[in-house]
Amino acid sequence: MAERLLTVRDLRVHFPIKKGLMSRTVGRVKAVDGVSFHLDHGETLGIVGESGCGKTTTGQAVLMLTPPTSGEVEYKGRPVVGLPKSKLRALRREMQIIFQDPYSSLNPRLTVNSILSDPLEVHGLHPDERAGRIAFLLEKVGLTPEQGRRYPHEFSGGQRQRIGIARALALNPQLIIADEPVSALDVSIQAQIINLLIDLQAEFKLSYIVIAHDLAVVEHLCDRVAVMYLGKIVETGTYSDIYNDPKHPYTQALLSAVPVPDPDSPRHRIILGGDVPSPANPPPGCNFHPRCSKCLGHCHQAEPALVDVQSGHLVACYLYP
Repeated sequence: MAERLLTVRDLRVHFPIKKGLMSRTVGRVKAVDGVSFHLDHGETLGIVGESGCGKTTTGQAVLMLTPPTSGEVEYKGRPVVGLPKSKLRALRREMQIIFQDPYSSLNPRLTVNSILSDPLEVHGLHPDERAGRIAFLLEKVGLTPEQGRRYPHEFSGGQRQRIGIARALALNPQLIIADEPVSALDVSIQAQIINLLIDLQAEFKLSYIVIAHDLAVVEHLCDRVAVMYLGKIVETGTYSDIYNDPKHPYTQALLSAVPVPDPDSPRHRIILGGDVPSPANPPPGCNFHPRCSKCLGHCHQAEPALVDVQSGHLVACYLYP
């Protein structure tokens, strides 16, 4: 049995809505509202869902880049929420992030060598060792040490993302959260970056949380998948569970929208009615019931819990008691 690396329990991130001259709090945006999951050593977990469902906020809260409102995050059995800055800085050597936008996540005023040197300096690597480490990182992501003297604007989007990956690898982390790592790239470049992530995981024994809305990307990268809707996880299981036997009506609708290479292939497209409710005022009961064609009477009244329907395949839906 694989060793547990990360455990998240009932994680919530609520942002206050302020109004008036006195900036009174008149409500809260429930960006993440009771999310629980786990990650084992060497595993890749995909978190998927449409824009605004709370995927990125969940990843940032795990790393304490966005402070959680409540809930627990444990890394190797140690609590992360509430750690003082000194201990959190030491922990960040093992927990890193690849940002979504390779254009805005790199400082345009610094050379690549300086960008990669910053985390090494902050965490105390001796100056004599930094140049060798930077050259090693650039080669591992498919760049040359000579390119370290250039500025970010001199690289293509795919090369910038490679620099972002090198920065995430700088301190030998065990956990990397990849936030939409290929969404800003051309399709051909996406494949190169996906293959690079797979190769690096095998070489450095990494564990990934991949945040994405492209289900095809998640299928190639992930061992397990968690589907989010309006701040909550509505279904989770192995990629085979999710792609071959989706249970939740929202998951079924998401998968029906995935493009297929054969235009003549028969498809059953599920069109959801209505709009996504506001996370500041979510509907009572099941968040998805205003758009669900299979809605039952008690879906309006109480929120369904995640229940195990088949050997670790969990679904939050009253269709599966």
